[in-house]
Amino acid sequence: MSFSFFRKAPKLWERRGPTSLLLWPLSWLYGLVLLIRKLIQDIGLLKPKPAPVPVIIVGNIRVGGTGKTPIVIALAERLQQLGWNPGIISRGYGSSSRISPLQVNSSSEPAIVGDEPVLIAKRTRDQFPIWVFPKRQKSIRSLLKHSPDVNVIISDDGLQSTSLARWPAREGGRDIELVVRDGRGEGNRFLLPAGPLREPATRERDATLFTGKTKGSESKLGPQDEYFLGRRAFSLVSNLGNAYQLINPSNHQTLNQIAEAYLPNKITAVAALGNPQRFFDDLLKQGIAGKSIALPDHATYTPEFFSKINAQCILITEKDAVKCATITDERIWVLPMLLSLPDSFADWLQSILQRPDPYRYTL
Repeated sequence: MSFSFFRKAPKLWERRGPTSLLLWPLSWLYGLVLLIRKLIQDIGLLKPKPAPVPVIIVGNIRVGGTGKTPIVIALAERLQQLGWNPGIISRGYGSSSRISPLQVNSSSEPAIVGDEPVLIAKRTRDQFPIWVFPKRQKSIRSLLKHSPDVNVIISDDGLQSTSLARWPAREGGRDIELVVRDGRGEGNRFLLPAGPLREPATRERDATLFTGKTKGSESKLGPQDEYFLGRRAFSLVSNLGNAYQLINPSNHQTLNQIAEAYLPNKITAVAALGNPQRFFDDLLKQGIAGKSIALPDHATYTPEFFSKINAQCILITEKDAVKCATITDERIWVLPMLLSLPDSFADWLQSILQRPDPYRYTL
């Protein structure tokens, strides 16, 4: 199912009110569709062929970005350090490829393969094979055909994909389903369209990855999170790196230098993310108190857009930067999001991936 209509989360999703309650019958129908789809899977009417290597799905149950892409990057790099040869697949949001899978590298066009896969390729300096296509099974086959040494695949999103067969770790398998959750939590906890959820908040998962504060607590679960009790969860630490100039990436500035060099009213932050407020909040924590412009997720940019911004310094994310290759505005500075994975998480991953292939004994 496509959720492109909801590129900017409406405020009604964050709390229950008259409008969300009015839409609740539609959410009930959507939930019924999910239930029917699950029953079809459970009785075996759909039997997608499993991948010959473990698959790690990094997804979310909430529409909109929760910080999956930095996790995919950090995960691929950590797995490589542990001796694995990871490959990456993605649906490629905004991709114009609808015929066959495409391989992505740092020079690929975001309009053709999607902005996030290009960001991953750029950040990892093309160390990992990356393939995009809406049908992830075809991406897996293409990836393994061209890179037969890959022994683990990371799927950027795909929790709701019925075509992506997996044997979850919680059921004794070696495939891993990770639900990424940010500080917004599950909003009003209604399914679409009355709320932000693609699936019920109680959806099973092998682990939850927290990428931001939960309401009322930095690391502990609050009363509204009782359904996470007894489930494996890891808190991930992220921070903004040094800024680099869009037209000259070798030119760097720290956020302290930017704060000292420009008055707050001469700084504008721009973000086209699922949760742009998180970027603005991170800047504020670092002493950058300027203006902010929030755009719908995956929005495109033109030189004219930036020329109309009255600022001496414009701050954007790396995800936005991949769509600004033809823009030569010297005021634009790019801020990378750096994320580290806890050792406990890496150890757990290693223990799951080293399990014997369960399909070998059942098929």
